[in-house]
Amino acid sequence: MPRESGCTRRDFLKTAGLAAGLACGLERLARGAAESVRAPGTGTARAVAGGKKPNVIYILADQLRYQSLGYAGDAKARTPNIDRLASEGVIFRQCVSSMPVCAAYRASLLTGKYPTSTGMAINELRINPNQRCLGHVVTEGGYETGYIGKWHLWANEGGNHNAMKNSYIPPEMRKYRLGWDGFWAAYNFNHRYYQNFYYMDEPTKHTFEGYEPDSQTDMAIDFIRKHAGQDKPFYLTLSVGTPHDPWASNNVPAKYLDMFEDVEFPLPGNWSDTPDPYMDRNADPKAWLAQWKPNLPACQRVYYAMTANLDDNIGRIMDAVDAAGIRNDTIVVFTSDHGEMFGANGRVFKLTFYDPAARVPMIVRWPGTIPGGLVSDACMGTPDIMPTLLGLMGLPIPGTVEGMDLSHLARGRTGPEPEFAFMQGLGHTWQWNDGFEWRAVRDKRYTYAIYRRDKSELLFDNQGDPLQMRNLARRPRHGSPSGHGTPSVPGWPCQGDPAHGDTLDRLRREMAEKMKSLDDTFEACTWYRDHWTDGKRNVIASARGKF
Repeated sequence: MPRESGCTRRDFLKTAGLAAGLACGLERLARGAAESVRAPGTGTARAVAGGKKPNVIYILADQLRYQSLGYAGDAKARTPNIDRLASEGVIFRQCVSSMPVCAAYRASLLTGKYPTSTGMAINELRINPNQRCLGHVVTEGGYETGYIGKWHLWANEGGNHNAMKNSYIPPEMRKYRLGWDGFWAAYNFNHRYYQNFYYMDEPTKHTFEGYEPDSQTDMAIDFIRKHAGQDKPFYLTLSVGTPHDPWASNNVPAKYLDMFEDVEFPLPGNWSDTPDPYMDRNADPKAWLAQWKPNLPACQRVYYAMTANLDDNIGRIMDAVDAAGIRNDTIVVFTSDHGEMFGANGRVFKLTFYDPAARVPMIVRWPGTIPGGLVSDACMGTPDIMPTLLGLMGLPIPGTVEGMDLSHLARGRTGPEPEFAFMQGLGHTWQWNDGFEWRAVRDKRYTYAIYRRDKSELLFDNQGDPLQMRNLARRPRHGSPSGHGTPSVPGWPCQGDPAHGDTLDRLRREMAEKMKSLDDTFEACTWYRDHWTDGKRNVIASARGKF
């Protein structure tokens, strides 16, 4: 079938110059590595009191970037409880969201697969339930499960988030809960935290009094108290909406906003008065200067206030775990689905490979098994989370998982780890609009990315240029650093800085081989609509074929 013009995988492979022998050799290595992680990685989970497997509490924030936390070095942050959690466990410091947008992340988290393999190309799609998921393995492994909060894998309509049909999963459609068959108090999408709602097993809209994250934490603590010390271990997911926008002063408790009343929030050092033309929304130059530039400080003030509230609630959960006497029996995970740009690199919101959006906190605590204060620089991506958790829990890892079990690193041991994290941008955040597709790889030093629209490449040295302002894939003009945008020399590959030519070629090869292993053909956004959905926002296929 004819494909749209633009950068296809065929173009990419041809330009990267992959020799057939090299490609086959790397493919064999990749296949062998993939098969090696399908069994629980480096041993069985340590038995806890009574011979049980460990409990798990997975706390998922929304739109919280790594850099806006105290333990990451942000002096403005008020996050003493998250910082304490980090000091008591392992920090995966280089962890990134493999597609920094809500639904794609959640699908990858729960399947251990990349977005091209889940079919979740944009937001507001209904996931296909015919996949082997984390919830299935956990439930079959004898766990009591609880899921509280945002789901974002059910609605098949853009907008109309408050409608019951877009949030309530009826009993006859339980398979769309992907194995989380226990306690359920969830909604698909809502970020008006004082106008909250959720559904359980009946078609009744429930609401919380007061601020949603506080009440969700109350519910989580009740779950912990009920299930602590029981014969079966529990797995609890607390999927919190904050600090996702809207960043309005009436969308956060006043006492947290007051904490930041006298704090200055300047524009980032890599702010540009010209918005990034590759951004899928908010790229109008006049609106960028008239609306975003003057309002970003106030938006950040609310964001940090929401994060401070989140931190208090994490402290409450940690206290509840201690009070229940299950501290050493419980794995606590804290992370986020993606970050937030806040004007950096000419962007706001998410769905980009730049660090403020892609890099997320990832903390895993299990006293007595995971050494406190441990820091790992492994290139962890979203598909690695499921196998890593299952490895810690001593549960089998499905053969469909595309990520790597890094549980040995969490235990402070050495062993295999990814050479890089692979990231995908399959289109617009939630609309079937072409022109915003990209692919990227991020290793311990560099980020390399390419846009489909015009084949432009970007290469950043994240150690020497942490603000990602100097594109090393472009030849500097008159000694000046190059910013983001199209190449200075027409055609592709770009005539980048000769000093980084070997790095550029290596990352091109690594990306091309990864794309080949995933059957990722780098299509336009509407191609995914036409080939992976039924035309009604229900996913029926992926790069791996029909579900």
